[in-house]
Amino acid sequence: MCLAVPGRVMEISERDGTRMAVVDFGGVVKDVCLEYLPDLEVGEYAIVHVGFALQRLDEESALKTLDLFAELGLLQEEFGDPWEAAAGTGATEERQ
Repeated sequence: MCLAVPGRVMEISERDGTRMAVVDFGGVVKDVCLEYLPDLEVGEYAIVHVGFALQRLDEESALKTLDLFAELGLLQEEFGDPWEAAAGTGATEERQ
């Protein structure tokens, strides 16, 4: 599954002419392209899909969504190790 996940912008930089950010998704940190939201600032939240920030989101909504995704195990599914998932270890063992 490929979710659109809310994340908090931790830092912003330009890489090869592209505005990029380091974004925290409830403890998982990834690089994200900010070209669709050029005025997004450090500390703000955005919905991110396949590495692109698509829409600004208020903090309360972002945190509620992250909590729900974590409760449902969707963050592990989205950001977990694909080799671990294929082997049937990790998240499954944690639930037992």
